[in-house]
Amino acid sequence: MQTTFVVNTTGQGLYEFTSDVAAWADGDGLLTLFVQHTSCSLVVQENADPEVQTDLAAFFARLVPPTTDPSMSYLTHTYEGPDDMPAHIKASILPVSLSIPVRAGRLALGTWQGIYLFEHRDAPKARSIVAHLG
Repeated sequence: MQTTFVVNTTGQGLYEFTSDVAAWADGDGLLTLFVQHTSCSLVVQENADPEVQTDLAAFFARLVPPTTDPSMSYLTHTYEGPDDMPAHIKASILPVSLSIPVRAGRLALGTWQGIYLFEHRDAPKARSIVAHLG
C-alpha cells in the first residue's frame, strides 16, 4: 500500500501532517515515510505545546545560520539563496525518512507525538512525502 502526501509550506518551520497519515494508514504493518527533497526533513516530535516547534526551529537557525552570516563564509554553494546550503546541511543531520508501526489501523505514536515536515527553506514549497505501509 503506497501513497504520496503533499505538505505545502510557507517558509521555515515544522508542519504537522499526522492526521493525514493516520486517516490513510489501515491494517497492521510498518509505515515508512520518505521525503523526496534535499532541503527539508521529517521528524516525530511533541505536538502538545507549539513552543517545542518554535524552539526547535530557533535552535537549528542558530546552529546553521544563512550564508549571509559571517560564520558561514566558507560555504561555496550560495547561488540558490542564503537559505539553500544551510537547508541542505540541516537535512543531512536530521532524518529524511521515518518508520512507524501501525497496529489495527492506528499509528503506534506516543501520546504527545506528531509527524512533522521540517521545512528548511524560506520560500513556500510543496513537499512530497512517499508513504509505504507493508
